[in-house]
Amino acid sequence: MRVDVAAAAEVHAPAAPEAAPADHRAPAIDRPGTLADLPPIPRADEINTDDARALSKVLFRRMAQLEEGTHEYAYVRNTLVELNLALVRFAASRFRTRSEPMEDIVQVGTIGLIKAIDRFDVERGLEFPTFALPTVIGEIKRFFRDTSWAVHVPRRLQELRLDLAKASDELAFTLGREPTAAELAAKLNMPENEVREGLVASAGYTAYSLDAQSDDEESEGSIADRLGEEDTGLEGVLDHEALKPLIAALPDRDRRILSLRFGAEMTQSEIGAELGISQMHVSRLLSRILARLREGMAAETA
Repeated sequence: MRVDVAAAAEVHAPAAPEAAPADHRAPAIDRPGTLADLPPIPRADEINTDDARALSKVLFRRMAQLEEGTHEYAYVRNTLVELNLALVRFAASRFRTRSEPMEDIVQVGTIGLIKAIDRFDVERGLEFPTFALPTVIGEIKRFFRDTSWAVHVPRRLQELRLDLAKASDELAFTLGREPTAAELAAKLNMPENEVREGLVASAGYTAYSLDAQSDDEESEGSIADRLGEEDTGLEGVLDHEALKPLIAALPDRDRRILSLRFGAEMTQSEIGAELGISQMHVSRLLSRILARLREGMAAETA
């Protein structure tokens, strides 16, 4: 839809301020502090990009004449926001792959748009979209940086995560595999320990729900279902502690045979050669030692 911007900018005779009529005819500023009727301004989504830019310039000049905090100032400011929401949606589309809902991203970007409107000076000759886009994108990036992390990490590490992700993608494409911490450090020209710190911090960006299903095909149920399972290793700890006094009570040669067999993992023949006895003798000694230990364990648990 084409809009007659010149007609929209035309000022009519001053009139007393009135409430907006039902057809939403827009008030216009005759001079600071007064209103005059303007031709109807169509809905923002019915105006094409060129007309929206032209009308925005007119409204920026009028807003500069108004006192901040007045009804007229708020009307012009809100109209500028509506006319330029397409810019926010364009900036938000760059982040459509993020996990946050697009509606939330657009809301954050609108905050950046409002900041840009408040700071824009039309007399500098710069196009408003060129001025506003970095502010809108910066606001969205700050939102992801400050609120999207599952845990709080220093801003330095938040920014390092982005550098690591970019460098990792580039190196993975070149190397055909995931780069090492040393390769990332060389790519970014920073100490390897800082890269490792950044990689650890990156794990705090997202968190998994305890109700999430496991990615392991062999595992069934949620993460919460696998928490608190009985640790079978605890039984081994208890057995180890019960064996300590029993082994300490053995003769030196018996303790040495146990050490060579189960510590050094030597064969019976090798133990026999070490002690100067036959393999058969070592076998009988081991059987006797183990039988004694079993009897001691049985007595402990009785």
